[in-house]
Amino acid sequence: MPIPQNAPLINRRLLRDDVYHRLRDAIVDGTFAPGEQLRDVDLAAWLGVSRTPVREALLRLAEAGLVAAQPGRSTTVTSLTERGVREARDVVAAMHQLAVREAVAGLTEADLDTMRAANARFRAAIADADVEAALAADDELHAVPVAVAANRALSTVLDQFTPVLRRAERLRFSSLNASASADRHDELIRACAERDVARAERIAFGTWSTLPPVE
Repeated sequence: MPIPQNAPLINRRLLRDDVYHRLRDAIVDGTFAPGEQLRDVDLAAWLGVSRTPVREALLRLAEAGLVAAQPGRSTTVTSLTERGVREARDVVAAMHQLAVREAVAGLTEADLDTMRAANARFRAAIADADVEAALAADDELHAVPVAVAANRALSTVLDQFTPVLRRAERLRFSSLNASASADRHDELIRACAERDVARAERIAFGTWSTLPPVE
């Protein structure tokens, strides 16, 4: 039979990215524990996809340091290490510093209001000891300058290394010192509103470079 010429294309990239994000989130939230072995056939059945996007996702997760892959043998979830967190932290902090530097001049009042509202939710989540809500609000706040900066290379680096920090951040957001993060958010928003680029990027870098060491 002739091949139809007007059939809609399957968005392979969307499927690949969705599988990657599902597996990444399952590692970050602890669904898959450190040391747990991940089999592509089991993951494919769980997600209802073929093994190909799962294998591609596992390769990306290995590049981010979330899994350790041994070709032809096994793939396991890595444990958090002080060195791994420190390396990811330094890269992510530098990327957020760059994002703020590029974004401050273009931030609108609506953007600043979005950041303020996110920080209000962040404070409320910390008070309620709701780590998931705190992380979601933190993501929304920091996503504003990243989006305004519109730097694809920067976004790619953050997508790769931020998940490593998210695992460590659960320790910080569960601690009594978590409110200090909300205070730094307030300082960042004020600096952005005042168009003080130097101060804003210093605060942005400091916010991400103060993650606790892994015990």
